[in-house]
Amino acid sequence: MTSNTRRSLIASAFALAAVAATASPAAAQVIPPRISEAEVTAAAEAWGKGLVSISLVYDENEANIDKARAQASAFIEKAYGYDLGPVLFKPTLTRKPQTFRKTKVGALAYFVGHDKAYPYDDGFALLPWRSVTYKPVGIQINGAVANTMGTLELRDKDDNVTVVDKTWVFKKDDRGVLRIIVHHSSLPFVGY
Repeated sequence: MTSNTRRSLIASAFALAAVAATASPAAAQVIPPRISEAEVTAAAEAWGKGLVSISLVYDENEANIDKARAQASAFIEKAYGYDLGPVLFKPTLTRKPQTFRKTKVGALAYFVGHDKAYPYDDGFALLPWRSVTYKPVGIQINGAVANTMGTLELRDKDDNVTVVDKTWVFKKDDRGVLRIIVHHSSLPFVGY
């Protein structure tokens, strides 16, 4: 090896070390922690409690939709991952052309209605829900993303039960909190 080659290799090594030393921490790959089945179950239960909380606020004073809207907005902020990217939201009782929602505004309209841009939304969360039970058929864990599918049993204040089929995809955010990034809901098929 010649002296010039040796100097060139040493200079290259120093240049690489300098670049590595000045690289920002954000440039380093961060691997989010794996989601557990217990976290998925807890997130589904929290979703149910959040829905009931909106209904209870609305029941306290039906004339004050603003309190229900504020409760629903806080619920959406806590449960959904709109700050992580697009959220694919297809709730149970929507009609074309607004079946699918990709914005927080569309989700809020579904939960509390009273939005002229969504004239068919009556406010699903304004119904008198008192409890929600999620019964998963299965949970798939893929690192920081988890999918679950099953049934939701919603009970109203008269103890009537409504069952919906539910699919959620959760993603763990940078604080380790599960957020819904896909929400699909439908009524069970009853035949032709």
